[in-house]
Amino acid sequence: MNQRATGSFDVKVVPQKPDTQIARAANLSRLTIDKRFHGDLEGASKGEMLALQTEVKGSAGYVALERVTGKLKGAQGSFVLQHSATMHKGEPDAKITVVPDSATGELVGLTGKMVITVAADGAHNYEFEFKLDARK
Repeated sequence: MNQRATGSFDVKVVPQKPDTQIARAANLSRLTIDKRFHGDLEGASKGEMLALQTEVKGSAGYVALERVTGKLKGAQGSFVLQHSATMHKGEPDAKITVVPDSATGELVGLTGKMVITVAADGAHNYEFEFKLDARK
């Protein structure tokens, strides 16, 4: 049965310097992600992002992986979210999914998709549609 978790999160994204000649030549931004989730998902995540902002205002793209550790509606464990997102002249299109078989602890068997929204005041919120397969 599908379940739904909602809440907010705080995020700190820190740019990193390219660490190889190839990374410098690619001219992409590499950033670390540090989040704190509140609501039905209580916990933290750490991750990395590669991003590109084009010369066209409002057009960009990013990919990221983040490991979330905490409690999802009371179930303790961790899982990895994979992000793939673009923005075309201000219109976002993002896909954020749980990496198959990445969950640990009481979250083993977790699958799902997350939607992130950013309010006009900068507040970050999530909606997470998920399924927790009881078979471990």
